[in-house]
Amino acid sequence: MQIKREISIMKLVRHPNVVRLHEVLASRKKIFIILEFITGGELFDKIIRHGRLSEADARKYFQQLIDGVDFCHSKGVYHRDLKPENLLLDSQGNLKISDFGLSAWPAQGAALLRTTCGTPNYVAPEVLHLTNMV
Repeated sequence: MQIKREISIMKLVRHPNVVRLHEVLASRKKIFIILEFITGGELFDKIIRHGRLSEADARKYFQQLIDGVDFCHSKGVYHRDLKPENLLLDSQGNLKISDFGLSAWPAQGAALLRTTCGTPNYVAPEVLHLTNMV
């Protein structure tokens, strides 16, 4: 069921800063998801390789991230696992949001703000404290 939700969400969020879903093919045993080919790798890897981003690069990526997230929110989609590993860079150096596997879509009955999810190293301390995960 989760994969169907992710596919539905990716069909809905067509934006220049979101990895594009091109096609979904299915057999009796497998689902094939054809996504936009992103060659620049993860933002995380760029940060590890080069260290701190320049202010200009950080500003550019942040603006692209906000544009993509704002568009998702306008469609009622909440990613819930934004982290540098889920932010890809295309061949032109543009940011692309990927991995909508933990996203919430209230139109589909997702329990928004009632479930703890995400990567523990990136979850806000107050969320961990409220859920007794610390």
